[in-house]
Amino acid sequence: MPIADFSAKLGNGEMQSLAAYQGKVLLVVNVASKCGLTPQYAGLQKLYEEFKPRGFEILAFPCDQFGHQEPGTDAEIASFCELNYGVSFPLFSKIDVNGKDAHPLYVWLKSEKGGLLGDAIKWNFGKFLINRAGEVHERFAPTTSPEGTRASIEALL
Repeated sequence: MPIADFSAKLGNGEMQSLAAYQGKVLLVVNVASKCGLTPQYAGLQKLYEEFKPRGFEILAFPCDQFGHQEPGTDAEIASFCELNYGVSFPLFSKIDVNGKDAHPLYVWLKSEKGGLLGDAIKWNFGKFLINRAGEVHERFAPTTSPEGTRASIEALL
């Protein structure tokens, strides 16, 4: 099952088929605005600007399941990201990534790449790298900086 089989609601409320990103290399990240790792937004934006022309997208999914570090509304999250980090990659609506209400996309991502990190998402800024075929290629821990994903992204581009 490729990522193109899923849909998710954007922060503006519109449903987005992930088939729109078919044929691109994707970095899927659960994000939060009030986390010690929040400055990773700057590195993510830098990667996005550098690699977007080569067929790269970042799909960011705000999540409030870790220490209540994403308490805002979708509009507040979008405003924070734009004002503080100049984020221009897609921000989706806030979701759960673990538990009974986990978004189906995250159920699939975790089933594809559990491994040493285990099935559960451990914290904000966990990252999944998706190849052009829509398959999960690699999973990165929350503490892996965006720069730490660069070589893997470049290998897929």
